[in-house]
Amino acid sequence: MSGTAPIKPLRLVAVAGGTHGNEMSGVTLVKHWLRDSTELLRDTFTAVPLLANPKATEKCVRYNEMDLNRCFTRDILFSSGSQDEPYEVKRAREINRVFGPRGSMNAYDMILDLHNTTSNMGICLIISEAHKPLEMHVCHYIQTHLPNFNPRIYVYMEHGSELYDLASVGKAGIGFELGPQPQGVVRGDLLQSMKTLVKVTLDFINQFNQGMEFPAFEADVYQRVGHVEFPLSSDGEVSAVVHPSLQDQDFSLLRPGDPMFLSLDDKIIPYAGDKPIYPVFINEAAYYEKNIAFIVVEKIQLSVPALSSTSQKVAS
Repeated sequence: MSGTAPIKPLRLVAVAGGTHGNEMSGVTLVKHWLRDSTELLRDTFTAVPLLANPKATEKCVRYNEMDLNRCFTRDILFSSGSQDEPYEVKRAREINRVFGPRGSMNAYDMILDLHNTTSNMGICLIISEAHKPLEMHVCHYIQTHLPNFNPRIYVYMEHGSELYDLASVGKAGIGFELGPQPQGVVRGDLLQSMKTLVKVTLDFINQFNQGMEFPAFEADVYQRVGHVEFPLSSDGEVSAVVHPSLQDQDFSLLRPGDPMFLSLDDKIIPYAGDKPIYPVFINEAAYYEKNIAFIVVEKIQLSVPALSSTSQKVAS
């Protein structure tokens, strides 16, 4: 990337929580902001809070019938509905109507989606693709203004895959993934960190709208390239668990020969690849239903162009 990326000021911003109903930092904050949105007020815009999956939130479960954060594919959003389709499919179309439609001029300028993970991901900033200057500048602004958070940038789309998450309804979208936090539990430290992430992001948007220019920079991102499944027995049951030396080591290199799994009869199963990998979302509780032990990412460095608004100032 080179040159300067001019982008229109952002006027429509949403902050979503409860996309997964048992990830409680986002649920708690959005419910608070629905009662009092003062913290979301800025001079040049106001962010709108969204409780994404009310049914799942009420039950304190990840989803009611299917994962809402996998329902924003083109096939689902732009196909005709039926009476017997899952609640989350109907809800995805409703969110797309109100905050999109995706790809249209009427879509919200940015959607922030608040998540928690049981994995030791720390403060993680999730984007769909790394070539989008606005999202990358938001992430870089967070990294430079909150260095003690050590926030990492995770690109979730693999080569050839399609958009499927709630944040993709907007013209731009970022997910905040904070952990470790058990499902159905609020940790005060992560709640405060998430609130700070939202504040700093809204501050960035406000400064951008007022005409501030942001210089080019280099950034490391972690690009998803695949996943590793748990070993299974002949009857389809998990036969080994994440090795204790790998547990909680998200974003650390796993080298060939390093312990990866520990079988139920206490045999070490090493990583047998031919090059080091970065595991993330290690032992994520929500991925057990998919038999995913961890996601594999590669670390790449990007050059991101300078960013400027097409308007020097937006009237308040």
